[in-house]
Amino acid sequence: MKPLALITLLVFCVPETLHASDPVPLAIGAAAPDFSLPGTDGKTYTLKNFAQYKFLMVVFTCNHCPTAQAYEDRIKQLAADYNPKGVGVVAISPNDPQAIRLDELGYTDLSDTFEEMKIRARDKQFNFPYLYDGETSAVSKLYGPQATPHVFIFDAKRTLRYTGRIDDKEKPGTATVHDTRQALDALVAGKPVPVEKTKTFGCSIKWPDKRDFANQAAGEWAKEKVTIDELNSEQLQALLKNEGTNYKLINVWATWCGPCVAEFPEFVNMNRMYRNREFELVTISLDDINRKPNALNFLTKKQASTKNYIFNGDKYAFIEALDKNWEGSLPYTLFIAPGGKIIYGKQGVIDALALKKVIVEQIGRVY
Repeated sequence: MKPLALITLLVFCVPETLHASDPVPLAIGAAAPDFSLPGTDGKTYTLKNFAQYKFLMVVFTCNHCPTAQAYEDRIKQLAADYNPKGVGVVAISPNDPQAIRLDELGYTDLSDTFEEMKIRARDKQFNFPYLYDGETSAVSKLYGPQATPHVFIFDAKRTLRYTGRIDDKEKPGTATVHDTRQALDALVAGKPVPVEKTKTFGCSIKWPDKRDFANQAAGEWAKEKVTIDELNSEQLQALLKNEGTNYKLINVWATWCGPCVAEFPEFVNMNRMYRNREFELVTISLDDINRKPNALNFLTKKQASTKNYIFNGDKYAFIEALDKNWEGSLPYTLFIAPGGKIIYGKQGVIDALALKKVIVEQIGRVY
């Protein structure tokens, strides 16, 4: 892994502090704690719902974590391969959504609310139940996952026989040691599990007592400086060439534009989510130049500590230069790749989730 990539990963995946209340993993030989949790399919699940399976694999995972996303297809494949062999698979999200900062969402379009879990389960067509424990994390604390993902495998008596990682490499297609498969193969064959416990690697669990850490973000962002600079036609051309390494999201707006004002907080959120990666948000006001103080006042209220411009020149020339497909109404949004290729162009109000999906598919869900 390149040093820069490792540093970026640590921003999103290393626990922010060590909490004394963080639980320890369930011990080998322990009984599976029962639960009653809602699933994304509208059903409520308990251990009894998996009674028909000789073995049960419980995996703690989530939406937002890049490591968790890297393993989603492997979890699906495990369910497909071992369900016919008597292995039930269930996934539980242990994370409290209120304990997650926006800048922890740099690899995703979704956070970990129950409604967003439903979207992820649908998008990925999960072939296993996906349960929500984020309201209290009470069930998860009984199991003691240390990171997402974390696997617990139980035998017919629902005694823990394996706990730990899925395999030894996060990047899809690079694993050489398949610990979870080895454990399942041994159990199905009636043999002892060769390695009963391994360490896990991934994003820290967002327990409810970490809400204070998430809440600190609001104060930090409120202190960031907000500025606005004038932009001329030549500078606009340089901006559109995008010769740097960042993808640029450009939002064209005005203070008198109701839809612009209404959707603007979504762009502020996206900036906070993705700015630690190869991403930059640029806003361009089309207010009259004499209303520059008004535009700055609006940006300050919205805590838009990004690169903000107000265009100083002929607006029709601006429209033609920005995108020949743009008819001229506000708001207007462009997403541009390094080198200047337009990936996304939208006249009118954006669909924030759809745009975030475009962004994260370009900058990457995994590291």
